[in-house]
Amino acid sequence: MIFLALIYLAFISLGLPDSLLGSSWPLMYGEYGVLVGNAGFISIIISSGTIISSLFSHRVIRRFGTGKVTVVSVSFTAIALLGFSLSPSFIWLLVCAIPLGIGAGAVDSGLNEFVAEHYEAKHMNWLHCSWGIGAMLGPILISALAQSSYSWRSGYKSISVLQFILVVLLLFSLPMWHRLEKPGAEGGETEKQAKSESQGVFAPLQAKGAIFAMLTFFLYTSVENSMMLWGASYLVNIKDIRPESAAGWVSLFFLGITAGRALSGFISMKLSNEALIRIGGALLIAGLFIMLLPLPASFTMAGFIIVGLGLAPVFPCMLHQTPVYFKKENAQAAMGLQMAFAYCGTTLMPPLFGQIFAHVSFSLMPYLLLISAIGMFACTACLTVRAKKGFAVRE
Repeated sequence: MIFLALIYLAFISLGLPDSLLGSSWPLMYGEYGVLVGNAGFISIIISSGTIISSLFSHRVIRRFGTGKVTVVSVSFTAIALLGFSLSPSFIWLLVCAIPLGIGAGAVDSGLNEFVAEHYEAKHMNWLHCSWGIGAMLGPILISALAQSSYSWRSGYKSISVLQFILVVLLLFSLPMWHRLEKPGAEGGETEKQAKSESQGVFAPLQAKGAIFAMLTFFLYTSVENSMMLWGASYLVNIKDIRPESAAGWVSLFFLGITAGRALSGFISMKLSNEALIRIGGALLIAGLFIMLLPLPASFTMAGFIIVGLGLAPVFPCMLHQTPVYFKKENAQAAMGLQMAFAYCGTTLMPPLFGQIFAHVSFSLMPYLLLISAIGMFACTACLTVRAKKGFAVRE
């Protein structure tokens, strides 16, 4: 139980930096003298590093183990966040974004596969609930510091210190990782793993209907990360919320995700992953519809929470299905590829949306996210049909 709590703690630390850029950006871009849409360039670099590390994570983890890879990855994020807090120019932010992305990708895909293989669906939901706690605390911290006349840099520095503390805890936990992973698998299992590795990083795409799984992750992160990156700017530009308060408002979105995943963990004991995804889809579309209506700011607050609730079960439920869809021996490679597609969505869509918002209007935000959400749940419907016909990787 202590070991599982440590994994939850690692995911809290993974969520902390994910929401910092979006909530801090209304305070940052004026200091650096750049356009509001330039946050997209930082996001692209972070996501590109995450894509690369996700694609090759299964090979690195097979060789060194999830524990060691997690320690190194969290170290990368701690150093990167410290660099953000000390950056004298926008160029330095771009440089520090590189280790932040590389560290996030490896630990994300590694821990997701580890939990999917060793624990029940409820733990996958609670794992991502832990991410939501971290992501929710980030904007709250930035808002509290800004309203207390502290710089946004203090937020990055504080979270960097927490990451370094986690590195120390993970170092002491390495013997437990080694015992659970049993790297010296016997006979047929070793042979299957070797065969999986020899097929390459794109082998999971050979599965029937695999492209629908990949597109689901792509579109999911397009919605989630657009809310994270541009939610505060949307509130400032469309709802006339002060930048110092907007960061706190964005925490409501993460509150929805966190509460939704906590509840999903219990509901998953009664309902299937597919059922939870359908419920999430209905809530997501309802929340975005509320956002696009010309209603008072209090309704937008409710919309942010409902969007978070709708997104909550999708990611963890899809991840928990990975060993089912792709076979256990292909699960780590498939997990890495799914995470790569997820971060492709993070890399491409929020920056693209940001340029549209900056040059046209932030009022387009809920409309574009609604189109992405509808596309995502069309893919999950196709997945359900395909799964009934067999979804294993072709030999």
